[in-house]
Amino acid sequence: MKQDEVLNDSPLGQDTQYVNSYDPSLLFPIQRDLKWAERGVERNSLPFKGVDIWNAYEVSWLNTKGKPNVRLAEFRIPADSKNIIESKSFKLYLNSFNLSRFESDEQVIQQMQDDLSKAAEGDVQVILYHPDKAPAFGQFTGFCLDDMDVEIDSYTPDASLLSSDHEVIEEVLYSHLLKSNCPVTGQPDWATVGISYKGREIDREGLLKYLISYREHGDFHEQCVENIFMDIWQQCQPESLSVYARYVRRGGLDINPFRSTEMDDIDNLRLSRQ
Repeated sequence: MKQDEVLNDSPLGQDTQYVNSYDPSLLFPIQRDLKWAERGVERNSLPFKGVDIWNAYEVSWLNTKGKPNVRLAEFRIPADSKNIIESKSFKLYLNSFNLSRFESDEQVIQQMQDDLSKAAEGDVQVILYHPDKAPAFGQFTGFCLDDMDVEIDSYTPDASLLSSDHEVIEEVLYSHLLKSNCPVTGQPDWATVGISYKGREIDREGLLKYLISYREHGDFHEQCVENIFMDIWQQCQPESLSVYARYVRRGGLDINPFRSTEMDDIDNLRLSRQ
């Protein structure tokens, strides 16, 4: 089955009744390998590992006396889980806690971990933060590509823009100019993306043009990052590579995929636009 056919049954882009009583059936999983399978590629043969970090800013439930609690939540979904979770269904699921009673933060965490792990078919981790103890803003370090004076004429992904020199170096590059679109609604998804690698020096101008070429591309955050990783991996052939995108939140959620040859986890680096 193709991803587009699966999305026909998802709540994304459809009129939806908001439920405020706990309901894990609202979660809508989508197989990670569908897009790769359409290209004849086995996703588990690809050279990366990693995690998807979701941050939720609209999490609330009632204590046993009916008094609301408000928290920020961090969810870590491993990249080797079978499924991603469609973002609107995730939002609806979180909304379903709003008038549901729980004894403690720990009970909520356990319930969310159980539900999300079942939906993702992977070991999902959940952290809750009191609003006064949320992680502080940070920023990417390295060289920012955005001030280079380049001429752009392509707004659909073009891996041929990527190239590398013969000199072997190790560096971190980043850009705030990544934009893609929701594959169903067409709504814009804005992100900062960091690229850390060791290998032949990547042409910076070509890399910036390549990242900007996603501007009219429709795909999920996770797939965009995996595409970027694989295009750089195949075109530039680095010895090691990490790609980390921090997307601006929509609907009270931000999604931040990380893919790497070296690491399967990363700090939750909250940026100023998040």
